[in-house]
Amino acid sequence: MHRVTFTRYVALGDSFTEGVGDIDADLPNGVRGWADRVAAELSRLNPELSYANLAIRGRKLKPIVDEQVDVALAMSPDLITIHAGGNDILRPTVDLDDLLGYYDDAVARLGADGATVALFTPHDPGATPLFGSLRGRFAILAEGMRQISDAHGTALVDYWRIRDYDDHRLWSFDRLHMSPAGHQRMAIAVLDALGVDHALQPAEPSDTGPSVAQRGRRADLDWTRGFLAPWLGRRLRGVSSGDTLSPRYPEMRRYRDA
Repeated sequence: MHRVTFTRYVALGDSFTEGVGDIDADLPNGVRGWADRVAAELSRLNPELSYANLAIRGRKLKPIVDEQVDVALAMSPDLITIHAGGNDILRPTVDLDDLLGYYDDAVARLGADGATVALFTPHDPGATPLFGSLRGRFAILAEGMRQISDAHGTALVDYWRIRDYDDHRLWSFDRLHMSPAGHQRMAIAVLDALGVDHALQPAEPSDTGPSVAQRGRRADLDWTRGFLAPWLGRRLRGVSSGDTLSPRYPEMRRYRDA
């Protein structure tokens, strides 16, 4: 790889980018995440790096675009990462063609002034009993993201094809978000996609829970009570875990001061 540096990085999206699953009580919203890890490495390469993270858990694609894109562009970034769509495909119904058209327009705007833009496909959920039935939706969204990336010349993190995430230890207790080791692996994938000559190494994963094959009735019951029931309850009430939260870093600041 050749030396690539950035000076103004803004991260957009939902819980994936906010950092849910990578717990750090000393940081805003109590999480760290792959975007912070990317910013830390970019700051090591360029101490002048400024960073903002506008992502909020629970946000669907259109609210991400409507609430975050204009704010990001006003910061004049030279690097933008955006992840969206995951919360849409978990709803009972979704118009993927409509969503992808909306997303395509947003990506065109994000790159119009020459910023480097990085997109993500969704993860392949085929190995997870809860979300495996939605694999077709995930696959359509993944291919749509690849097409948008090709059309606009963006960097692409093809999450679908990173088979490291078949390891259950890269996932948190909720089986939906990445563990700290998973976030570290994603930071590496992002830097690789950007062509940044970085020094990050995979983290040694901790055993955050039993594998799919090992999960017994007690583990599934704990998960149902601790995550699934509250998550379904929010869906039924039309509320989100992010409704009372603000972006972790809503303004550009030097990463070391974030």
